[in-house]
Amino acid sequence: MLIERTSNEVIIRLPSYVDTEGLQRLIDYLSYKEATAKSKAKQSDLDKLAKEVKKGWWAENKSRFVK
Repeated sequence: MLIERTSNEVIIRLPSYVDTEGLQRLIDYLSYKEATAKSKAKQSDLDKLAKEVKKGWWAENKSRFVK
């Protein structure tokens, strides 16, 4: 494995035999870290948003699960 830092990015080189499933999970995590790196959201704000989304989803899909 080789890790190289340039002025605007980090480059990671791995051999081709590395497990791609595990690598995909790592890339997903790194994508999340990149997307949230500059976020100023508070955990309480995120919890509130998640609750609202779940409530809306349940209202739209309740009939599929409860008869």
